[in-house]
Order: sequence, then C-alpha cells, then structure tokens
Amino acid sequence: MNITKHNILILLAVLLPMISAAQDNNIIDEVIWVVGDEPILKSEVEEQRLASEINGQPIEGNPRCVIPEQIAIQKLFAHQALIDSIEVKDGDVLQELEYRLNYMIQMAGSKEKLEEYMRKPMTQIRQQTMEQLKNMMVVDEVKRKIAADVKVTPAEVRNHFKNIPKDSLPLIPTRYEVQIITSTPAVSREETQRIEDELREYTRRINSGESDFATLAMMYSDDEASRRNGGELPYMGKGEFVPEFANVAFSLTDPKKVSRIVKTEFGYHIIQLIDRRGDKIRVRHILKKPEISDTAVKNSLARLDSVRAEIDSGRISFDDAVIYSDDKDTRNNRGIMGKPVSPNNPRAGMTQWFELRDMPQDVAKVVSTLKPGEISQPFRLTDAKGRTVCAIVKLRNRNEQHYASITEDFQTLQDLLVTEEQNKVIDNWIREKQKTTYISIKPEWRDCDFHYPGWVKK
Repeated sequence: MNITKHNILILLAVLLPMISAAQDNNIIDEVIWVVGDEPILKSEVEEQRLASEINGQPIEGNPRCVIPEQIAIQKLFAHQALIDSIEVKDGDVLQELEYRLNYMIQMAGSKEKLEEYMRKPMTQIRQQTMEQLKNMMVVDEVKRKIAADVKVTPAEVRNHFKNIPKDSLPLIPTRYEVQIITSTPAVSREETQRIEDELREYTRRINSGESDFATLAMMYSDDEASRRNGGELPYMGKGEFVPEFANVAFSLTDPKKVSRIVKTEFGYHIIQLIDRRGDKIRVRHILKKPEISDTAVKNSLARLDSVRAEIDSGRISFDDAVIYSDDKDTRNNRGIMGKPVSPNNPRAGMTQWFELRDMPQDVAKVVSTLKPGEISQPFRLTDAKGRTVCAIVKLRNRNEQHYASITEDFQTLQDLLVTEEQNKVIDNWIREKQKTTYISIKPEWRDCDFHYPGWVKK
C-alpha cells in the first residue's frame, strides 16, 4: 500500500471523532479541520482570536465557526497559488511586518504586554505574524488573478447608485490629509564608538573561533525577526535589501569571513554569507541599534521649534520648510504623508487620506487636536521602523464624515462597485473549489452556520 501524506491526514480525520471527551480534556493541541492535504489546528484558531483582539478587530460571530472557515478559505487560495506558481518577495513582507508589529505593540501598550497577552515571546510573535502576512499577500495575489477581468464603466457606477437612498449609501469616515517635518535625534560619537567596538569584538571572537556567528546573533542582535534563527535572513535579491546592506552583502564571497561594519537606517550591522542561489543570497547578520539620549531628543525638538517659529512668522511656508525634514518618504512631496490603498496589494497605489486609526498612534493623537491649517508643537514619536523621531505636523485638510455622493466621491463609489463585482467572482470560485477539495471537520466543530455551507459534505 502506498502511504501518502494525504492518506495519513484522511486516516487522522476519521480517527479524531473517536477520541473520547476525557482524552479531549488532556489534549494540548489537535487537528480540527482538514482541507485538502492541510490540517487546521485548534491552536491556530486561538492565536487568530487573540491577534484580532490585539488589532482592535473583534470577530463578528462565533470565533469557533468564523475563524476556522477563514483559515480554510485561505488554504483554498494557497493551494491555487501553488498551482499558479504565485509567490511574494520576502522583502515586501518584511517591510509590512514592521508596520504591523509596531501597531500591535502600540495597541497592547508595550512589547511586554503584547507578549503577556499573546502568551509567547516576541520572537515567536514576529515569526508567526510574518508567516500570516506572507500568506495574506499570496492570497491577495490569487484573488487579483481570479478577478482580473472585472471592470465597471462610469455609466454602470451611476446607474448602480442613483436609486439608492442617501442614508443607504456608504458612510465615508472622517479623513485627514497631513504634512509632516521630522528631525531624527543625533547619535552621539560615544554611542557610535560603543557599538562599533562591540561589533568589532564580535568579529574578533568569530574569526578566532572563540564563538560562532549564529550564537552571537541569538544572544546580542537587536533584529528580533532574525535573532532566533541565528541572524539568518531568507534568500533575497539585491533590490530587497536597503542599498547600503545590499552593496556589502553581495560583495561577500567567503562564508568564513565577516563583513566590515555597515551603517543603515536600521542601525549598525556585521554580515556573514551563507549561500548563493542564482541572483539571490542567504546571509546572517547582527544588528545593533544605537540608544538615543534625552539630550539628543531635546535638541531635535528645539530644532523643530525653530522651524515652526519661522513658519509662524511668515518667513517660510510649511511646504518650503520641508527641506529641513529628515523624512525621505515625504520630503519630495511637500511633506504630505501617504499610505498604500491596500497594504497587501502594492499595485493598488497610494493615498494621502488617512483615518486616525491608520496613522501612527503618536501622530493621530496630535492630529485629532488640530484644525485645518494648524501646525502642532514639536513632539516625539516612534516611527514604523521602531526608531525615535521628533516631528511637527500640519493638518492640511479634513474631510468630515458623510454619506457618499456621485459628485464628491465618484472614485470611492467606483472602487466599491468594482470590489462588489470582484467579490461575486471570488465567491463563486470558492463555492466551486469546495466541490473538488477534500474537507473533513471534527463533529464538535461542525455545528455552525457557515457562510459557505459546502464545507460539510452530505
């Protein structure tokens, strides 16, 4: 008999209902669904429930029903991604990961509180979040491909919404357009020297055979994402690293050698080559982030206070004062903040309109107190990369909450109609996919009013 992974999972799914209630009480984890060749664990459901609470997105309905169904749908898309050879770059995932983790930390109050709530260390939270983000981005690519041909004309938009009562139209929340000028507190020469001496000592210990690179990375690196893996990063292309890191990493040829110290926007690194595969490399690194002194923060706040005084006096406009900003992402756009329309779909483009919940928490607190045209006092914030930054912001415009109208919100309504039509196509795809996919659910997890009833085969 040819025993395959699929056969084993089928056998497991058959045996699970036979486990007694007494045994269930002693199980730490268990398979509750099987979709195709993929199991869904009870622990996955609990982890997603906790994460949704941390992110301020409570589950609508019974989590025992909603979450497993959501995971099962993801597995249908993931299987299609394998068929279509759809992948996402680790660099894209890592960029979004920093935003997501910092948001979770802000919502929880601190790293320690997040670890306590999620009941696992930050390294595991980071790894789990990265895997979830990667899966989400793959799923979005599959959805995009499934619904790629969906389009609507302006006439279809007008006809669709013209007879809908005003109070039944989508409610557009209050949105803000914000300009920002930042000042990054300077790192003292003493602090830079301390870090460089520390990294040189690590290099000496590695080269002498006293310690290996991976052990030192696990003990001392400030990169939480890679530290638990001995500083190892996945195979990545040159464009997926920041330029300073890429230039040095791709110049390495001897896996026994340690690079010179590299300074990037994240801090100071030493790098070791592990392997090359075509135009990608796998490396390990140790990152040390400099500590920012209170004096440096005060100096940055004072610098911004002077800039604000120049603007208030009329000697310079906010738009022109942006030349003093350290924020490279906004400096060439008159300081106007922007964000992806869809964090998981870079092709969707950018928008400069934010809801308060979409801004960094420190920025949102300040913006909520401003009137259009007003400029804040200098304040301190933690940016998306976890760095201490000082800033002043100007509320450029505020669009108050209102029911959507064809004249003011045509693009929003067009996007909504496109999404509605895309969802119909995707919905039909899921129902068809259910018919051809092996699905097994433990009896005690079946008593649900699923959105897609095809999970329970008759």
